[in-house]
Amino acid sequence: MIKVQAFGLNFADIAARYGKYRGAPPLPALLGYDVVGTIEKCGANVKNLNVGDRVAALTLFGGYAEYAVAEQGVAGKISKSIAPGVAVALATQSCAAHYLANRLTNIQENEKVLIHAAAGGVGIALAQLALHKNCTVFGTCSSQKKVEYLRGIGVQHPINHREKDFSETIRALVGTRGLDVVFNPIGGKSLKQGYRLLGAGGRLVSYGVSSLNSKKTIFGRLKDLWQFGVYHPVQFLSSSKGIIGMNMLKIAEEKPEKISKIMQEVIQLQQEGILRPHVDAEYSIDRLVEAHRFLESRKSMGKIVVKW
Repeated sequence: MIKVQAFGLNFADIAARYGKYRGAPPLPALLGYDVVGTIEKCGANVKNLNVGDRVAALTLFGGYAEYAVAEQGVAGKISKSIAPGVAVALATQSCAAHYLANRLTNIQENEKVLIHAAAGGVGIALAQLALHKNCTVFGTCSSQKKVEYLRGIGVQHPINHREKDFSETIRALVGTRGLDVVFNPIGGKSLKQGYRLLGAGGRLVSYGVSSLNSKKTIFGRLKDLWQFGVYHPVQFLSSSKGIIGMNMLKIAEEKPEKISKIMQEVIQLQQEGILRPHVDAEYSIDRLVEAHRFLESRKSMGKIVVKW
């Protein structure tokens, strides 16, 4: 049991609030699945964690609380010097990025990598991990401010998708050999375009469907689903490229031991300066509505944190 200092917001919280997130409990419910705080009590079988330890943890919803419960496998001891926003970003976005980059796709030195929503929390972490391996990084975003931010952290080809067609821009740069890896949390037409940009040995990871915005009509959402495209295993065999799906909550629920190891590695990467989470805004608990609206506006970059 953790006395919560702060909790983070994630786009899954927005989807859950609209009743559109399958992994969430039925409404009304406590949302939130990343917290930072101090351990108040431990179960009898808990090892390597003690009362008084400061931890960042995944709560599988239930994080919007003064006290939250987490399994020991998804809680990591952290220094008191780590800011609350950085701590919750390590628990979710950085762990997700590390799993995507170093487990599912195993990005290699000098590969060509496309990151959609590159100025988001997961996107920034993915960019930092890819740049650490000397990859050429293409990052899509939605404003000039985000383009400048991405360029500032070393992304070689930031692309404002509202001004340029990312697919045409990247094809002109990489030619027919294509990309090695595509990270896509958006879905819809962008997933099909990304798959076409892959070269031999390419892999695309879908880890979100933010294009299925709850404000759209049922016909708009059906159009988005159709735009994902239709795929067959023979396509993957003949072209030697493929699509992988990733739901971090599902992994944390069924295989917390994987998250435990990843969290330890992520904390080490942060200490080494390789992962540097960007905290865009901090809110007090009485401004939770405002925090949700800011995240939903898609104007934010990196992590949003709410403090008690």
